Amino acid sequence: HAADFVGTLGGRYRRPVERLSEPADLERWLRVAVPIPEGFSATSGELDRAVTLREAIYRLAHPASRDNPDIADVTLLNKWAAERSYVPMLHPDARGVSRRATHPAKAGLAAVACDAIDLLSGPWLERVRECGRADCSLLFVDVSRPGMRRWCDMQSCGNRAKVGRYRAAHPSGEAYDAV
Repeated sequence: HAADFVGTLGGRYRRPVERLSEPADLERWLRVAVPIPEGFSATSGELDRAVTLREAIYRLAHPASRDNPDIADVTLLNKWAAERSYVPMLHPDARGVSRRATHPAKAGLAAVACDAIDLLSGPWLERVRECGRADCSLLFVDVSRPGMRRWCDMQSCGNRAKVGRYRAAHPSGEAYDAV
Protein backbone atom coordinates (compact mmCIF):
# COMPACT_ATOMS: atom_id res chain seq x y z
CA HIS A 1 0.00 0.00 0.00
CA ALA A 2 2.74 2.48 0.93
CA ALA A 3 4.49 2.54 -2.46
CA ASP A 4 1.14 2.81 -4.25
CA PHE A 5 0.13 5.63 -1.94
CA VAL A 6 3.34 7.53 -2.71
CA GLY A 7 2.44 7.08 -6.39
CA THR A 8 -0.61 9.29 -5.98
CA LEU A 9 1.68 12.16 -6.98
CA GLY A 10 3.22 11.42 -10.35
CA GLY A 11 5.64 13.41 -12.48
CA ARG A 12 7.24 15.16 -9.52
CA TYR A 13 10.12 16.53 -11.59
CA ARG A 14 8.36 18.02 -14.59
CA ARG A 15 4.60 18.36 -14.55
CA PRO A 16 3.26 16.97 -11.28
CA VAL A 17 0.07 14.96 -11.57
CA GLU A 18 -1.81 15.09 -8.28
CA ARG A 19 -4.14 12.12 -7.99
CA LEU A 20 -5.42 13.26 -4.58
CA SER A 21 -6.70 16.69 -5.50
CA GLU A 22 -10.03 16.50 -3.71
CA PRO A 23 -11.52 14.47 -0.84
CA ALA A 24 -13.38 12.18 -3.26
CA ASP A 25 -10.02 11.11 -4.72
CA LEU A 26 -8.85 10.02 -1.26
CA GLU A 27 -12.11 8.14 -0.74
CA ARG A 28 -11.65 6.24 -4.02
CA TRP A 29 -8.01 5.43 -3.30
CA LEU A 30 -8.77 4.15 0.20
CA ARG A 31 -11.69 2.01 -1.04
CA VAL A 32 -9.39 0.27 -3.50
CA ALA A 33 -6.34 -0.07 -1.22
CA VAL A 34 -7.84 -0.87 2.18
CA PRO A 35 -11.29 -2.05 3.28
CA ILE A 36 -13.17 1.24 3.60
CA PRO A 37 -16.95 0.91 3.95
CA GLU A 38 -19.34 2.35 1.39
CA GLY A 39 -20.90 5.62 2.40
CA PHE A 40 -17.64 6.98 3.82
CA SER A 41 -16.82 10.60 2.97
CA ALA A 42 -13.39 12.14 3.38
CA THR A 43 -12.96 15.74 4.47
CA SER A 44 -10.56 18.33 3.10
CA GLY A 45 -8.64 18.15 6.40
CA GLU A 46 -8.22 14.39 6.00
CA LEU A 47 -7.02 14.97 2.46
CA ASP A 48 -4.42 17.49 3.66
CA ARG A 49 -3.21 15.07 6.35
CA ALA A 50 -3.07 12.25 3.80
CA VAL A 51 -0.88 14.30 1.46
CA THR A 52 1.42 15.22 4.36
CA LEU A 53 1.73 11.52 5.26
CA ARG A 54 2.37 10.62 1.61
CA GLU A 55 5.23 13.07 1.34
CA ALA A 56 6.83 11.83 4.57
CA ILE A 57 6.69 8.24 3.29
CA TYR A 58 8.18 9.37 -0.03
CA ARG A 59 11.15 11.01 1.68
CA LEU A 60 11.69 8.07 4.05
CA ALA A 61 11.62 5.50 1.23
CA HIS A 62 13.34 7.40 -1.60
CA PRO A 63 16.79 5.99 -2.40
CA ALA A 64 18.36 9.47 -2.26
CA SER A 65 17.03 10.41 1.17
CA ARG A 66 16.27 7.21 3.07
CA ASP A 67 19.74 6.93 4.61
CA ASN A 68 19.32 10.32 6.31
CA PRO A 69 15.73 10.31 7.61
CA ASP A 70 14.19 13.48 8.97
CA ILE A 71 13.02 12.91 12.54
CA ALA A 72 9.82 14.86 11.80
CA ASP A 73 8.95 12.33 9.06
CA VAL A 74 9.68 9.41 11.40
CA THR A 75 7.56 10.98 14.14
CA LEU A 76 4.67 11.61 11.75
CA LEU A 77 4.77 8.05 10.43
CA ASN A 78 4.80 6.62 13.96
CA LYS A 79 1.93 8.90 14.96
CA TRP A 80 -0.17 7.65 12.05
CA ALA A 81 0.67 4.01 12.73
CA ALA A 82 -0.55 4.45 16.31
CA GLU A 83 -3.97 5.74 15.21
CA ARG A 84 -6.89 3.50 15.94
CA SER A 85 -7.15 1.08 13.10
CA TYR A 86 -9.84 -1.35 12.13
CA VAL A 87 -11.35 -3.60 14.75
CA PRO A 88 -12.83 -7.01 14.02
CA MET A 89 -16.59 -7.32 14.41
CA LEU A 90 -18.07 -10.80 14.76
CA HIS A 91 -21.20 -11.39 12.66
CA PRO A 92 -24.43 -12.62 14.31
CA ASP A 93 -23.71 -16.16 13.09
CA ALA A 94 -20.57 -16.10 15.25
CA ARG A 95 -18.50 -17.23 12.25
CA GLY A 96 -18.16 -14.30 9.88
CA VAL A 97 -16.01 -11.30 10.64
CA SER A 98 -15.87 -7.82 9.17
CA ARG A 99 -13.57 -4.96 9.98
CA ARG A 100 -14.95 -1.62 11.05
CA ALA A 101 -13.57 1.73 12.07
CA THR A 102 -15.08 4.73 13.75
CA HIS A 103 -12.99 6.99 11.50
CA PRO A 104 -12.42 5.16 8.18
CA ALA A 105 -9.95 7.70 6.75
CA LYS A 106 -7.80 7.57 9.90
CA ALA A 107 -7.94 3.79 9.91
CA GLY A 108 -7.03 3.61 6.22
CA LEU A 109 -4.11 5.99 6.60
CA ALA A 110 -3.00 4.12 9.74
CA ALA A 111 -2.93 0.93 7.65
CA VAL A 112 -0.80 2.72 5.03
CA ALA A 113 1.55 3.98 7.76
CA CYS A 114 1.91 0.46 9.21
CA ASP A 115 2.68 -0.86 5.73
CA ALA A 116 5.29 1.88 5.28
CA ILE A 117 6.92 0.92 8.58
CA ASP A 118 7.06 -2.72 7.45
CA LEU A 119 8.65 -1.64 4.16
CA LEU A 120 11.16 0.74 5.78
CA SER A 121 12.24 -1.73 8.45
CA GLY A 122 12.26 -4.87 6.34
CA PRO A 123 14.36 -6.55 3.68
CA TRP A 124 12.51 -4.94 0.74
CA LEU A 125 13.72 -1.39 1.44
CA GLU A 126 16.90 -1.99 -0.56
CA ARG A 127 14.66 -2.95 -3.48
CA VAL A 128 12.74 0.34 -3.48
CA ARG A 129 13.66 2.14 -6.69
CA GLU A 130 12.68 5.30 -8.47
CA CYS A 131 11.64 4.84 -12.08
CA GLY A 132 14.56 5.35 -14.45
CA ARG A 133 12.55 7.39 -16.95
CA ALA A 134 13.58 11.04 -16.64
CA ASP A 135 10.07 12.44 -16.32
CA CYS A 136 8.68 9.76 -14.02
CA SER A 137 9.16 9.89 -10.28
CA LEU A 138 7.25 6.81 -9.16
CA LEU A 139 8.79 4.62 -6.51
CA PHE A 140 8.37 0.86 -6.83
CA VAL A 141 9.54 -2.24 -5.04
CA ASP A 142 11.66 -4.32 -7.42
CA VAL A 143 10.50 -7.86 -6.81
CA SER A 144 12.24 -9.26 -9.88
CA ARG A 145 14.58 -12.16 -9.18
CA PRO A 146 17.80 -10.35 -10.20
CA GLY A 147 16.69 -7.04 -8.68
CA MET A 148 17.69 -5.07 -11.76
CA ARG A 149 14.37 -3.51 -12.80
CA ARG A 150 14.74 0.09 -13.93
CA TRP A 151 11.20 1.23 -14.66
CA CYS A 152 8.04 1.44 -12.62
CA ASP A 153 6.17 -0.34 -15.40
CA MET A 154 7.59 -2.07 -18.46
CA GLN A 155 4.47 -1.41 -20.54
CA SER A 156 4.61 2.36 -20.10
CA CYS A 157 7.89 3.84 -18.90
CA GLY A 158 10.09 0.92 -19.93
CA ASN A 159 8.63 0.81 -23.42
CA ARG A 160 8.91 4.60 -23.86
CA ALA A 161 12.55 4.53 -22.76
CA LYS A 162 13.40 1.72 -25.17
CA VAL A 163 11.57 3.40 -28.06
CA GLY A 164 13.38 6.67 -27.27
CA ARG A 165 16.78 4.94 -27.33
CA TYR A 166 15.92 3.19 -30.59
CA ARG A 167 14.82 6.44 -32.23
CA ALA A 168 17.95 8.21 -31.03
CA ALA A 169 20.10 5.44 -32.55
CA HIS A 170 18.10 5.41 -35.80
CA PRO A 171 17.16 9.00 -36.64
CA SER A 172 14.75 9.66 -39.50
CA GLY A 173 13.74 6.02 -39.72
CA GLU A 174 17.06 4.96 -41.26
CA ALA A 175 16.63 1.46 -39.84
CA TYR A 176 13.66 0.99 -42.15
CA ASP A 177 15.55 2.19 -45.25
CA ALA A 178 17.65 -0.98 -45.32
CA VAL A 179 14.56 -3.17 -45.77
